[in-house]
Amino acid sequence: MRFQIWHAPLRLVTGAFILNSGINKWRAGDEEVHKYIHSMASTAYPQLESLDAKTFTKSLAGAEMALGTALLTPFISPAVAGAALTAFSGGLVGLYLRTPGMREEGSIRPSQNGIALAKDFWMLGIGAALVIDGITSRAKRLMPGKK
Repeated sequence: MRFQIWHAPLRLVTGAFILNSGINKWRAGDEEVHKYIHSMASTAYPQLESLDAKTFTKSLAGAEMALGTALLTPFISPAVAGAALTAFSGGLVGLYLRTPGMREEGSIRPSQNGIALAKDFWMLGIGAALVIDGITSRAKRLMPGKK
């Protein structure tokens, strides 16, 4: 897929945000930070409980750094980068929806504690936009003459 200028702000801002998050998690040397991140994830996804907290945090950091780099790399297809972002942010949206206290009672609206996680819906939307554009752009190229 050809680079489209409107992809640049989406990929730049989101990629830099995610890359920075991964770098910060990677550098986290404090065991309490590892335990906090692991505990939060395990609350939403109990199957993660058996993982070592530091190993989980380092794995998450590596995934964030890889995703951030993919978004910042212009020769990686927007559809591929968007699919990765959609999958990753889908997991984060699940974290938001499953973690107690993140939403106002009986609502999807974020509580004061949930505002930081509610941004994951924006990333989900950005990823979906890149994927949709990739699919529709490819379809247009495959069907010349169709508008």
